[in-house]
Amino acid sequence: MQLIEVSDRRTVRDFHRVPRKIYAGDPNWIPHLEKDVEAVFDPSANSRYANGEAMRWVLRDEQGKLLGRVAAFVDHNRSDKEKQSTGGMGFFECTDDEKAAFLLFDTCKEWLMARGMEAMDGPINFGEKERFWGLLVDGHQWRPPYLMNYQPPYYRRLFEAYGFKNYYEQYVYHISTETQLPAILEKKFQRLTETQGYHFEHMKVKHIEKYAEDFRTIYNSAWGAAHKHFAPMTMQQALQTFQSMKAVIDEELVVFGYHDGKPVAFFIGIPELNELFRYVNGKLDLWGKFKFLYHRWRGKCRTIYGLVFGIVPEYQHRGLESALIMSVKQITARRNFYQSMYITWLGDFNPKMIRIVEHIQAKRRFTLITYRHLFDPQSHFERHPVLK
Repeated sequence: MQLIEVSDRRTVRDFHRVPRKIYAGDPNWIPHLEKDVEAVFDPSANSRYANGEAMRWVLRDEQGKLLGRVAAFVDHNRSDKEKQSTGGMGFFECTDDEKAAFLLFDTCKEWLMARGMEAMDGPINFGEKERFWGLLVDGHQWRPPYLMNYQPPYYRRLFEAYGFKNYYEQYVYHISTETQLPAILEKKFQRLTETQGYHFEHMKVKHIEKYAEDFRTIYNSAWGAAHKHFAPMTMQQALQTFQSMKAVIDEELVVFGYHDGKPVAFFIGIPELNELFRYVNGKLDLWGKFKFLYHRWRGKCRTIYGLVFGIVPEYQHRGLESALIMSVKQITARRNFYQSMYITWLGDFNPKMIRIVEHIQAKRRFTLITYRHLFDPQSHFERHPVLK
């Protein structure tokens, strides 16, 4: 087998050809936009390169046939805070061949060990967790939402045979917009807004810098309290995230909550773009943009994709979760356009949030696993701690 570093236009093209071979004939697979994947490996577009690095490879057999691909990356802001210095691997695709898969895993391991790492998580992204993160182990009968990983069932066997262990699971829930929410949610919403100094507003793109800063403030507070190895988001990263969504944002699907003017909660939703990107075959070139706009004009995008929501720790358990849900519900009832919503990225280490989502009768549709592999087999493995 031939392992080749991705270093020029030809090998970049091969990197994107691998999944097309793996998923040929799978009606539920929707290719990631090549531009979204390439942005991960572009130092000018990915701020993680300021204190990190990445490498990727493609694998061919002796006859030159593509067998697989993988990437490895180090984010020192994250790895330095781990009990074991931990790097990442992702964008793994491979034929059902243990020898080929193990060669790709070994390549990541050796590259990471050379940079002082003692473990690797995977499959993850060299960037934020809301995209390209985790291994799909349940929900293969559904088309995946935008930016979510989709992999064949046999990948789980390959990861676990190599020695990867389940670090945590993440869930994606689905709910119809016609679902009747419990009456208590309306009461909580009224109490917060009428008597307790809270107000909720939708994002205005013309003030994108303000909302990026509010998002960063809430995100750093909420995630910093929940994850002991958390690396705070910079304003540059927050603005970069919002700018990347600017072309597709539906302002009414982005809700911020304030208490006496202080940003304390957010819900970030976008139209579920894979309902449109399924027609462009991973390429948003001129023809791809035309097809995207055509199907958007036809009203093909009828699902909300809830990317992320967060609440400042001292404001949790005051009903803000209910208020954010009610704000989105009011939009869908008024506009009568969106038919359903995904609520994404709920870790199994956050049982309180899972209970809230299941209380509104959302149903679990996808399960993904984030694995961890310790390079020293004598090291003690621990799952992600449960949030209190």
